[in-house]
Amino acid sequence: MPLYKKIQINQSTTIFVWKVEEDFNWLFRNTQLRDVSLARLEGMKSEIHQRGFLSVRFLLNEAGYTDFDLFYDENGKPNLKDGKHISITHSHNFSAIIVSSENVGIDLELQRDKIVRIADKFIDYEFSYLDKNENDYIRKLTVIWGAKEAKYKMCNSRSLSFKDDMKVEKFDLNSGKGKASVCQNEFEKAFDFYFDEFENFMLVYALES
Repeated sequence: MPLYKKIQINQSTTIFVWKVEEDFNWLFRNTQLRDVSLARLEGMKSEIHQRGFLSVRFLLNEAGYTDFDLFYDENGKPNLKDGKHISITHSHNFSAIIVSSENVGIDLELQRDKIVRIADKFIDYEFSYLDKNENDYIRKLTVIWGAKEAKYKMCNSRSLSFKDDMKVEKFDLNSGKGKASVCQNEFEKAFDFYFDEFENFMLVYALES
């Protein structure tokens, strides 16, 4: 299908979302890949992951790029050859990218009950304002996870702990935005994050404050 959603954050920052309804063969036939990307694709055991990987290449086209403009650093963070920042996410039948002249991060998650069982693995401070009995508990947990995942991608450090080094301040689900921070040793940085819901998915993206 065509592009599912485009969100213009500011003059230099845009989000592109794709709903993956095409089968693998169609996506593969209509995508040009570098040899290294083809090798990554062939190494994926799940067709869902393969289709997500290929759909991201269609999003690159929507943003004016191709797979040949994308490369990854030693930590696995994606970059664009023209110096623009990019962050990539895909979950089940949706994928999304954010492209900006500034450092950005994005995450897309299907809202599921499973997140309640793993909450204590990525949350500490946030339990001070969360109510496990409220109807929106899963939605809030998903926003918090998404915000931390987006920040993790921006900081590009595999040593960061979601639970110990990242904090998401209390937020209102109706506002679609919030504040967060990362603090590890002498490193400290503040972030603004935003979120959008569609078809039981939560899209979260972060910008440096």
